[in-house]
Formats: sequence, C-alpha cells, structure tokens
Amino acid sequence: MSDIHTRGQGSNSAAAAKALRHYRSMLLIRRFEERAGQLYGMGLIAGFCHLYIGQEAIAVGMRANFKEGDQVITSYRDHGHMIAAGMDPNQVMAELTGRAAGTSKGKGGSMHMFDVATGFYGGHGIVGAQVSLGTGLAFANRYRENHSVCFTYMGDGAVNQGQVSESFNMASLHRLPIIYIIENNGYAMGTSVERSSSEVQLHKRGTPFGIPGERVDGMDIHAVIEAGARARARAAAGEGPTILEMDTYRYRGHSMSDPAKYRTRAEVDNIKATRDPIDMLVAHIMQNDLVSENQMKRVDGDIKRIVAEAADFARNAPEPDVAELWTNVLI
Repeated sequence: MSDIHTRGQGSNSAAAAKALRHYRSMLLIRRFEERAGQLYGMGLIAGFCHLYIGQEAIAVGMRANFKEGDQVITSYRDHGHMIAAGMDPNQVMAELTGRAAGTSKGKGGSMHMFDVATGFYGGHGIVGAQVSLGTGLAFANRYRENHSVCFTYMGDGAVNQGQVSESFNMASLHRLPIIYIIENNGYAMGTSVERSSSEVQLHKRGTPFGIPGERVDGMDIHAVIEAGARARARAAAGEGPTILEMDTYRYRGHSMSDPAKYRTRAEVDNIKATRDPIDMLVAHIMQNDLVSENQMKRVDGDIKRIVAEAADFARNAPEPDVAELWTNVLI
C-alpha cells in the first residue's frame, strides 16, 4: 500500500492523491524548464526561449478545472502549459531542439507548439494574438452548443493591446464561454506594470464591457483552483466571460537573452523565499500530513529521471528531413 493511502481513508485519501498529483505536475514543469535553460546555454535550443519558472501554480491549478472538450491557448511562455496539459515531455523537448520527433515536427520551436489531443491550441509569438484566437474558439463552442470552455492566457503586457479590448467586447456581447487569465508577473518584457498601465488592477479591464474580474494569488495553487472553478462554472452556465488576474512572478528574465537588470536580486530572492508556489504546496502537504516525505522523494527522483530522459531523447533524435521545408506551407 502506498504512503498516500496509509495516511487516511475517504476524503483525506482523495486530498492526498490530488495534492501529490499537483506537486508532481508543478515539479515536472520546474525541472523541465531548468533543463531547457541548460540546453539553451549549450546551444542546443535556437531562437527565443521563455521559461515558466515561478508561475507553475497557474497552469497546473487552472488545468485542474479542465474538462474534456475544453481548450487552452496561450502566448509564447508556453512550455509549462504543455506539461500541465499532459503532453509528452520527450516530444516537447524534441520540439525545443528542432527535432523531427517534436510535437510540431521540429518546425515550431519554443513558441509554436500545438496538441489538439490535449486541447492545447498554442503557443503564439505575437503579443496578444492568442486572445483573439481564444475568443474565436469560445465563439465556436457557443455556436456548437458543446458546453466547452476556452482558457485563454495572456501576460500583463498583452492586456494593453487593442485586440484584447476588442475580444473582451465580443465575448461579453455574445456571452461567450471563455476565461481570460492574465498572468501578471509584474514586468511584461521589462517594464513594470506601474510604468506601462494607467490602471494597474488588470482584473478591472473588463468593467467597461460588463465582464467581472478577480485578482488571485497566482502562487497559491489552491486559490487558483478555486477561482478557476468559479469562472468555469459561470462560463459553462452561459453567463459569459470572467477575467482572472493571477498575481505571479517569473524567476528568470523575460527570455533567455534578458539579464533582467530592471529588478534587484534581493527582490527575486525575497519572492523565492516567501512565495515560491512549490514550497507553498509542500508546506500545505506537510501541515495537513497528506503525504510522507519518502513518497515526495520518490516523486522527485521520478521527475529527475523523466527530465533527463527527455533531454537525452531531444539530443539524439534526428532532425527533420529537408523535404519538410515544403510541408504544411500554404501558398
């Protein structure tokens, strides 16, 4: 019998299994991104690479509310969402290194991966473009009356794009089944929210359109899950969109080429010490005696193995054939 089940029956056992599942997903994202950063430094990943380290609770917490048929669409900081969706780490890492075994056959790279089987619609490199596309997915859901909901993510910088306001208007007008999740990590590319937005309470951006908004602690997976559940229930009931502003923080620069000199080391270290999403979940698990330390250590070891195998797979997988340059091209 596993350590989970020795710690209680019924609801407590279910809570333990759920907590361990969330811990596993968040830790897999963290270790995967750390390894991706290493591969980038070795020159094995080309182009842009935006890491999700520090924001893991959002992707995993919102995914806990995902139902079959729902969709997820996001920006170029997308690896964490792919892992949370259950995409194969081998295929994701292979895509990062431009290999034929990658989820987009090595032609999408870091910013343009798709996996319809898991409801993941990208991965988009143009700031704010995914918001309009996500609104379109929600429009299709309403037209088809399939009761599916689109989880549409954006950063705090994208909120200021004109097409975002246009999308809010359309979503509210047609009561579309969509959740707009703003991952507010405070700095967009490198400019703080205070210097780039006249209204820094980004969850209020939907007020002119009649869209309710909520500010959520994006480092607390339980707060994310609860807010996501409310928003999804509202969307599925035909009551229209909700804006969730997730207060979060990215530990690395905007991309791998960003030294992040616009913030102090002390600021980053303070967030790591006091608000790290994985540490917060571990503290919850230990305080409630949900899972043993040995069980968590086994998960840690398993995650290290999975990530190491993904890196090896990506390094050794063949590159796409030259003929692939001419496939999937619309002229």
